[in-house]
This record gives sequence, structure tokens and C-alpha cells, in this order.
Amino acid sequence: MDFSNQQRAEILVQALPYIRHYAGQIVVVKYGGNAMINDQLKQQVMEDIVLLRLIGVRVVLCHGGGPEITETMRRMGKESVFIDGLRVTDQETVDIVQMVLAGKINKTLVSLLNVKGGSAVGLSGMDGHLITAEQKDERLGYVGRVTKVEVKPILDLLEKGYIPVVSTLGCDRAGHVYNINGDTAAAAIAGALGAKRLIMMTDIAGILRDREDPATLIPRVTVAEARALFDSGVISGGMIPKVECCLDAIEKGVQKVIIMDGRVPHAILMELLTDEGAGTMVAP
Repeated sequence: MDFSNQQRAEILVQALPYIRHYAGQIVVVKYGGNAMINDQLKQQVMEDIVLLRLIGVRVVLCHGGGPEITETMRRMGKESVFIDGLRVTDQETVDIVQMVLAGKINKTLVSLLNVKGGSAVGLSGMDGHLITAEQKDERLGYVGRVTKVEVKPILDLLEKGYIPVVSTLGCDRAGHVYNINGDTAAAAIAGALGAKRLIMMTDIAGILRDREDPATLIPRVTVAEARALFDSGVISGGMIPKVECCLDAIEKGVQKVIIMDGRVPHAILMELLTDEGAGTMVAP
């Protein structure tokens, strides 16, 4: 679609109140799923993040990489096993997770952000004691539960104008490395930072009253309403742990959490810089 210069100017003016609202604020973006697999969408997400940083929003990008971990394990002849949606992680698997998350995926995202005009620095939860963890369940092996978040490495980078890109690994005081669910880690980091927004990018439109019908999207829920949706079965299956992470983030001090469809081009900008928004907002 072609816009005249006047139309472009009007769009920018309409975004001005939102730019003013978020300037200087911390926004944590949890990135993964299909938005990460599709190269064109990945480019657009990186453009969104760089644009937000340029207008003064302090963006922290937390990423997972489940599909790529699964594919790497398959190529190495190792089968992925899941319990309650979490990957069973023995010593060999945690080495693969570390290689894929902290290595390939993290540095690819850092490079893309830099190419788009940003200044990004990659971190893992193992750097600077960022994420301290302990074993979540003996059945899962090296799958971690977050026990502490040290935000100083992230704040130092934000202060210098960088975009921190965090892979969701953690370690304990003995140096054992743990694979941590991306949503869980992002919620813990956003809470520790007191972020204004946590944006959870997923592969559905948001919370749906009928999971088969995107038209039944619920645009906004309170914490109490979300708990009622658990009880009624509207929130079920894989959406349960995601919404639980949203509630956990709010309890830790995040002002609002957005569950949005990462397959929609420029969904982050639609949410933060327009009246319409995107996905489901979870609020206190």
C-alpha cells in the first residue's frame, strides 16, 4: 500500500502519545515459536525492536528455541522426550541446549538487530549470575526453576543504549547448567526489572473463548477473570502455563502482560503504538 507524505506524517503524529508513554520505560519481549522460524517474520520483529529502541523504549529480548533444539537433537540422533510440556534434559541434552540457545540462536538474533541499525549484546542467564536456578523436578533432569534474577547486567546494557538479548539458561551455585522454560524466564526477568510491559509472542491470537475460532479473542482480562477462565476450562492445554507465567509476572510487579500472535507482521508496534492493540492484555 502506497502512502502520501502527508499520510505518513499523520501516522507518526497519531503515534506520538504512545511514544511519549513508553519512552524510557522497560518492555520485555519473549520471542519464540513460529515468529522465530519464519525468516520474513523474524526480520520484521527485529525491525520493530530496533524502532522501539530508537524512540526511547528500553527493550529486553528474551528468546527460546524449542523447535531448533528438537531439530538439532534429531540430526544428532537423539530423541526429544517431554513431560508436562517440558523437555527431559539429561547432561547431553543440556549441552545441546546450551550450544543452540546461547550460541547459534542468540548470536543470530544479535547480528540481525545490529544489521537493522540497533546495538545488541547477547547474554545467557549464566552470565553475571543473571539467572540462578535449581532443579525443578528429578524426572526432568537439568530443567531449572528460577530462584533469583540479578538484573544488573541487563540494566548496565540498557543504560549504555544496548538491546540485551537473553537466552533462557540458568545455573546454580555449583555451576550446573539448567534449561529454563522461556516464558517462565521472561516473566521472572520482567518482574525483577519492574517492566512496564511483558509481551509474550506465541502462535495463536491470544486467549480464545473457543480455541478453534480466532474471532472469540478476549482482548483484555484481569487476574481474577483469568483465574475464572482456568476454572471454566476456557484456558486449557498449552495456554495454561503461558497464562500462569503472565499472572506470575504481574504478581512480581509487571504492569501489564500481552499475549499476542507472533505470526502477525509488526504485531509489537500494533500493540504499543496504536489504539487497536494486538492479542490479549492481562492486567492486575
